Amino acid sequence: MAIKNLKYQSPGIDEETRFEKLHSITFENSERGSNLIAREICDLVKSKQKKNKNCVIGFATGSSPAKVYQELIRIHNDESLSFSNVIAFNLDEYFPIKKDDSNSYHHFMNENLFDHIDIPKENINIPSGEIKEKEVKKFCDFYENKIIENGGIDIQLLGIGRTGHIGFNEPGSHFNSTTRLITLDHTTRFDASKNFNGIENVPTKAMTMGVRTIFNSKRIIIMAWGVQKSLIVKKSVENNISSLIPSTYLQNHKNATLVLDNESSSELTRFRTPWLVGPCNWSALMKRKAIVWLCSITKKSILKLTDEDYNKNGLSDLLALEGSSYGLNIKMFNHFQNTITGWPGGKPGADDSTRPERKSPSSKRVLIFSPHPDDDVISMGGTFDRLVSQGHEVHIAYQSSGNVAVSDHDALKFIEVSKDMFPDELGVNIKKLVKELKDKKSGKVDSLEVRKLKGFIRKSEATAATRYIGIPDSNTHFMNLPFYETGRIKKKPASKKDILITASLIKKIKPHQIYAAGDLEDPHGTHKVCLDILFNALDSLEGEKFIKNCWLWLYRGAWLEWDIHDIDMAVPMSPAQVLRKRNAIFFHQTQKDGVMFQGQDLREFWVRAEERNNETAKKYKKMGLADYAAIESFKRYYF
Repeated sequence: MAIKNLKYQSPGIDEETRFEKLHSITFENSERGSNLIAREICDLVKSKQKKNKNCVIGFATGSSPAKVYQELIRIHNDESLSFSNVIAFNLDEYFPIKKDDSNSYHHFMNENLFDHIDIPKENINIPSGEIKEKEVKKFCDFYENKIIENGGIDIQLLGIGRTGHIGFNEPGSHFNSTTRLITLDHTTRFDASKNFNGIENVPTKAMTMGVRTIFNSKRIIIMAWGVQKSLIVKKSVENNISSLIPSTYLQNHKNATLVLDNESSSELTRFRTPWLVGPCNWSALMKRKAIVWLCSITKKSILKLTDEDYNKNGLSDLLALEGSSYGLNIKMFNHFQNTITGWPGGKPGADDSTRPERKSPSSKRVLIFSPHPDDDVISMGGTFDRLVSQGHEVHIAYQSSGNVAVSDHDALKFIEVSKDMFPDELGVNIKKLVKELKDKKSGKVDSLEVRKLKGFIRKSEATAATRYIGIPDSNTHFMNLPFYETGRIKKKPASKKDILITASLIKKIKPHQIYAAGDLEDPHGTHKVCLDILFNALDSLEGEKFIKNCWLWLYRGAWLEWDIHDIDMAVPMSPAQVLRKRNAIFFHQTQKDGVMFQGQDLREFWVRAEERNNETAKKYKKMGLADYAAIESFKRYYF
């Protein structure tokens, strides 16, 4: 990575960034960006120490700064950096909420940073969610004045909410706003609902630094990670300043930098349509991307695109490179046509030179990894069914138990049925479990017994679905990876044990094909952890002979689909196959109605899966390709 620091530069000063009004830097992943943010903070702390001065830092909460705080702790421990001269001011806090509540920002900061470094307790300032509402105005004035008395904030960390909020400054916040009590936007409360076990438990108000308070900071670093932030990032960087998107206010700050990863920056013009901002490196992928975009804006199929279409829409360089629209159109049409196959395991005896998969061996061993016990049928149920019906040896590996996603009322329903059917055999533990489920308070972690019960429920649903598809029970593997088993939304870091369990299963089956979830939009992060574990397991098997003949295909889950230009294999489904997929999803009853971790999409999983598959088919049709009821898509990953 060429970028050595996050030094501010005026946005839009070169052709590539001419659409941008807020300085932004993109890294391959959030780890690299977070480490540089942490390093800038530490450099400032040290420079202040040399001058015998305090360093005033504004801290943020949530998933965005988590890796920054991990790196600060590492530097404190490994490089003996003291934070004794730091004065901390946190951005916000829910109201009302007790400090020791697991969802309070007091708890978050202590757990993720303050308990692990030597910042004096008297130097820590966090808005209070425990005071009486009539005292809030006085407290906010005190908080604001205390920041000023300490010389103002030297460096302020921020995340960006889906509404464009910074701190809890929701849409409509005035630029001159200071620390105050605000009413939370519904979207903000909805996004927090997974941590509170339901939106009804999320506080309706919060105390937050104001826009002006934040803007007065000498240095501002904003973080946004993941594709779920890509649209609000584009608006924050390229739109005009508007109170409806508070993050746009930062465009006028003279020392504000937005730090992104590849996914969160993907909608910026220079990445989404780089041919519009300057010379373009016309790789095969970039050509496909441009043609899909051109079909979309001209509303034409590939073979109807003309020289004029290319020239009028900023693609004259591509046309000059290829010679004519006629030849380029045919080449692109053939590429997309060749991604379509009804034989995801390869077609025996066929010419496979232009097919996505090899024809040999004709009967393959296939291993499908599913992060939760329903991602397999939700994401690739049609392909799954096709692989089984075409005679391949298909194995399913459920990486986590999924127990945290079973609601208490569902668990209670199952256990009460068992109690009534077998009153004598089940013993007194049943009464204990029923009492725990009935008396459970919001935020309380399930006991080990309840977690086991909920895991058994998910296991029975998954087994019923795989039997419906035609998988023998011996080919269904419940891995129960240890990282997941915390009973909370927050999981443990992946360990060597997780990797060893995964590698052992792969080595046992010796698959020719592996399918895995490449959908990192999962709202509680399990998909990414599972994918990283798989990558590490495959790396550990590099010397194995069978691994050289193993291909890895990534599917996307309930929240996201591959862009058309990224698809390497498109598996069409007939109306009958769509129905079979729906029926397989229905076996997961606890995840059907009122699912606990819905994400940003309120549709049921089977509905969003069908509509997503149907939309992919429509996109293929609009480009002049065959008309199917639905298409599941995959991207090949080379390891």
